[in-house]
Amino acid sequence: MTSLLFQGNYFLFAALLGALILSLTFHEFGHAFAAKQYGDDTAERQGRLTLNPVAHIDPFGLLMVVLVGFGYAKPVPVDPRNFNSFWAQLVVAAAGPLANLLIAIVVYNLYLYGIQEGWTTFRDPGVQQVFVLLVVVNLVLMVFNLIPLGPLDGHYILPYFLPRVLANQYRYYNARYGTLVLMILILLSIVGLPIFRFVISVGTSLLPYIRFI
Repeated sequence: MTSLLFQGNYFLFAALLGALILSLTFHEFGHAFAAKQYGDDTAERQGRLTLNPVAHIDPFGLLMVVLVGFGYAKPVPVDPRNFNSFWAQLVVAAAGPLANLLIAIVVYNLYLYGIQEGWTTFRDPGVQQVFVLLVVVNLVLMVFNLIPLGPLDGHYILPYFLPRVLANQYRYYNARYGTLVLMILILLSIVGLPIFRFVISVGTSLLPYIRFI
């Protein structure tokens, strides 16, 4: 992202940063909201059941996004002992990516509706850029978090679809090596290898499937 500043693309930098903050905020709120529905109010008691970005954005994690293109928000605190359903952990983990998908669907179709209705504001290049960034960032964030490695949401989801023995083995090896593997992949991507190009490709390929107008 810093390259945008060096190139003088200040508006694009601000729009992308805003899209990331909004997307991460809704992602973490999704986790907190789902946890509350399944009996765990830990996030609510710590002030995380909110759409206020200040409660969710980690300053260092956001700085990493700006400097190297990868970062993180504050993880939502969850106490599984409070869950009242076997499926709670699956739903809570999936709620973050689903929140991003919902934002992408709403924003994309609102934009298409505005264009269809001839709203002049929606034809402004700057406005179009903001809409595109919001949609793409949310789709890419959704896909990235579904990767079943390290602390990403996918590592909570995958075991529900594996036989018990494989699920236990997966949890064991991911707990020991998952974060390390994820960090290696991120570092390789930062130095130039297109490790995560498929994440962006998959995210953008979903556009035709979320169009309802």
